[in-house]
Amino acid sequence: MAGKKKLAIQSNGRPDNFQTPKAAVDILIPYLKKDWQIWECAWGNGNLYRFLEEAGFKVLGTDINGKNGHRLDFLIDKMSFHYDCIITNPPYSLKDKFLARAYELNTPFAFLLPLTALEGKRRGELYHKFGIELIIPNKRFNFETPSGKGSGAWFQTAWFCWKLNLPKQLNFIDKQR
Repeated sequence: MAGKKKLAIQSNGRPDNFQTPKAAVDILIPYLKKDWQIWECAWGNGNLYRFLEEAGFKVLGTDINGKNGHRLDFLIDKMSFHYDCIITNPPYSLKDKFLARAYELNTPFAFLLPLTALEGKRRGELYHKFGIELIIPNKRFNFETPSGKGSGAWFQTAWFCWKLNLPKQLNFIDKQR
């Protein structure tokens, strides 16, 4: 893709700023198709976008802080560009809305979410209706926080996936680093 194309959506103003570490992307990459155009719809600082691009994927990014590019809201706007898969680490306070919207768009997705995202009536209804597959690391990730320093999360995360055709519904990964 010639030059980076970066679209913008607005932040919800909540403390959802846990930037994706490379180790999280590394465990997802083996399950992605190399020819996919990937949409990273909650850009943040661009970590996830950058790691996917460095791995050779074509990536379209959306800046959740609304600092650059065109104004676009993943949760409500109609998308006028082509993408084959949505991969993001969404604001956790909006996880229900992001999941509902992703299912509505009927496109394969992978969201990095806390394991507690398995809980909840609304999410349970979505998983029951559409299905869900998980890539679960054996260790917690060290997220980048607003201070710029890495922080060992006090919660376990996993990739919540749909239509990626994972080998099993629950895929336990031995994360070495």
